Amino acid sequence: MAMSELHLHLEGTVDRRTVMLLDPALTRGQVDAAWAFTDFTGFLECFKFIAQRLRGPADYGIIVRGMMETLARQGVTYAEVTLGAGVVLWRGFEFDAVWREIRAAQREARRQWPVDVWWNLDAIRQFGPDHVMEMARLAAKYVGDGVISFGIGGDEARGPALLFRDAYRYAKDAGLRLTAHAGETDGPDSIRAALLIGAERIGHGIRAADDPDLMRLLRDKRIPLEVCITSNVKTGAVRSLQAHPVRKLFDAGVPITLSTDDPGVFETDLAREFALARDVLGFSDAELAGIAEASNTFRFVA
Repeated sequence: MAMSELHLHLEGTVDRRTVMLLDPALTRGQVDAAWAFTDFTGFLECFKFIAQRLRGPADYGIIVRGMMETLARQGVTYAEVTLGAGVVLWRGFEFDAVWREIRAAQREARRQWPVDVWWNLDAIRQFGPDHVMEMARLAAKYVGDGVISFGIGGDEARGPALLFRDAYRYAKDAGLRLTAHAGETDGPDSIRAALLIGAERIGHGIRAADDPDLMRLLRDKRIPLEVCITSNVKTGAVRSLQAHPVRKLFDAGVPITLSTDDPGVFETDLAREFALARDVLGFSDAELAGIAEASNTFRFVA
């Protein structure tokens, strides 16, 4: 079956080896220390550590080519990849120059690694409504040039979704599909708020398991959760692999897809995520085939 990956951060595809290629001055000890996080704050610091090693557009091209090779080797034929547009600007780069390099690298890599990649531009929610609106306007400029959706990531507690209602309305009017990280480190109300501003898919969303009414809403409205098992364990969003609520969500009828989130950071791949669901969380092969098909059903480009 053709596989789709719906929750994948470009910067998070960078692994320990690649970050040392990007910055040869790094020692292995420095890299291992960055990867030794045990909570969500530590993960954000690791992500920042990687972003600080991206020196300009050419480095974005390098990681795009590496990502597409890795996806193709996994049998992934379609991916919606999140680019931290806010991170690009935070680094002081001209976005259009980075974008041109990303698209050139994508076209080049696709000749050898035929993965259909579309882009989700992501705002940093804790930077506030003005920043998120700026990112929505930026995303709108690239509709028709590979950008298919817009979303928010970062710290849920410091960037409540309802602050971004206007930005989401603007993005929708511009022809963008809408996503949002929610219910990862904050509770069910964060997911409800993301739905209120128009999110069509929820990144993570695992805290929906704490709210039976919300699970029924997600089931009835056919709103999928992009579940990333290893990510949730390594960031401390769940206390252990065995305690992950994906089985509860699935049994409640909530649409589920499986993704890697930041595979270089979390040292995983899509095959491993499916294996964990089968071997640890009790999913049957038939159920996993249905989850794989859901990733095709709920993608934004048919």
